[in-house]
Amino acid sequence: MKPRTRFVTATLAVLVVIALLAAPLPQRIGLDTRIVTVASIQRPPTVVFDYVTTPAHWPDWHPSSLAVSGSVDHSLDLGEQVTEDFRVAGRRGRVVWTVAARERPDKWTIDGKIDSRPAGTVTYSLTSNGNGTRFQREFTYRAPSLWFAIFNWLVLRARIQSESDTAVSQLKRLLEATQH
Repeated sequence: MKPRTRFVTATLAVLVVIALLAAPLPQRIGLDTRIVTVASIQRPPTVVFDYVTTPAHWPDWHPSSLAVSGSVDHSLDLGEQVTEDFRVAGRRGRVVWTVAARERPDKWTIDGKIDSRPAGTVTYSLTSNGNGTRFQREFTYRAPSLWFAIFNWLVLRARIQSESDTAVSQLKRLLEATQH
């Protein structure tokens, strides 16, 4: 094989690999990531629920939440939306959250979109544990491409888990410090 032909073949092979890594993954391929963080908070479930579902409080306890706008001054109801400026794993952006489920004080779910594309789902599950609340925060997101899936596996997932752990720990400290 001539050197020029080898160069063209190698170049085409590299371009095919890049295209495969960047191509959108079919929805049926289950490359979802679940980030789960749990804490026992010594406050009643209604207090915890009302606090965490009021977007104005998010920047107070979640390090990724930089600012919120829209309906931020109350516990959001089904179908309500809020816009959040965030920094997750070093990446800044803006997401529009829509409340997809609300069962006060047990469960609350929001679905996010960035530029009209699915960006993930956050679910808060709360159960009374006698002395307070077992609070579980679950963030689920899908890898849109093979490149993202690899990067997520190597770098992002651990950073997002750490940020979520910090957030829930800060939430616990903040709510328990405001007890009467």
